[in-house]
This record gives sequence, C-alpha cells and structure tokens, in this order.
Amino acid sequence: MKAGFIKVALTMAVLTSAGMGTAHAAGCLKGAVVGGVAGHYAGHHAVVGAVGGCIVGRHVAKKHAQEQAEQRQQVRAE
Repeated sequence: MKAGFIKVALTMAVLTSAGMGTAHAAGCLKGAVVGGVAGHYAGHHAVVGAVGGCIVGRHVAKKHAQEQAEQRQQVRAE
C-alpha cells in the first residue's frame, strides 16, 4: 500500500514539473488525488486513476478559468 502512494507521488511530481502553469497544476493535483483514490478502490489501479484524474482536473480548471474570463469581459462591457 505504501509503495502505491509513493508511485502516485512520483507520478504527480513528474506531471507537475513538466512545464504546466500553476492553474493547470492545481487542477491536476486535485484530480489526481481523487482519481488515485478511485482507481485504488476500483481494482488497485491508483496510478492509472491519478493520471486520468490529472487530465480531467486540468480540463475542468481550464474550463473554469475561461468562464471566469468571460464573466469579467461581460462586466467590463456593461
């Protein structure tokens, strides 16, 4: 069990240091934690879940940032 968490931590360190911006890294980290836990309970696939969660987390964070930018533009236009 401890080795699985070490693998997830190393995977996250590599993904975070791979040149992602801070907003994308935050979404990646949150998604990876959720995905890693879900993957662990779904057949001991924590690393696969963490990678998938990172991808989904980055997508959600990017979408959220775009929505906030659009709202700011609408407020400025009024």
